[in-house]
Amino acid sequence: MSTYYSTETSLNTTGKHPNLHGIRSRNGKWVAEIREPRKTSRIWLGTYLTAEMAAAAYDVAALALKGGDAALNFPDFVGSYRVPESPEPALIRSAAGEAAELMKSFMEREDEQHTHVANDEFIDEEAIFYMPNLLVDMAEGMLVSPPRQTTTDDRSFGDTSDCDNLWSYH
Repeated sequence: MSTYYSTETSLNTTGKHPNLHGIRSRNGKWVAEIREPRKTSRIWLGTYLTAEMAAAAYDVAALALKGGDAALNFPDFVGSYRVPESPEPALIRSAAGEAAELMKSFMEREDEQHTHVANDEFIDEEAIFYMPNLLVDMAEGMLVSPPRQTTTDDRSFGDTSDCDNLWSYH
């Protein structure tokens, strides 16, 4: 599904979210409302803990009032929302609350998956790659003395090599 927006995004002076439609911040919470088409009145959709929940509530209301042409915050969720059949404010508010709860559960699952990946403590590479002494062999390799560097005096006249071979001990 689509990635949700962080509520830590900077707000402009009116409290509106810079990326999400139909929501604003009020007293540390997020509120959603939508204007009814061809009317001056608005439908109050509720107050929510996160911007994403409020934005999901707005999306359902926009679908109910404007149909498929509505500008949505989370278009990937359209199939998950229950859109009311009639544009009555009470039905829209109810569906908006359900959409907000759906977004909340989605965000919790996303957070749980990220937390689960971050909390995996130990992966035994020796067992995975069937290398029972991997760490011991690596530690031993660090303790091996480097090969002795040869000087031009140590070379025999028959050696015509232009470069020193790192692994040849003279």
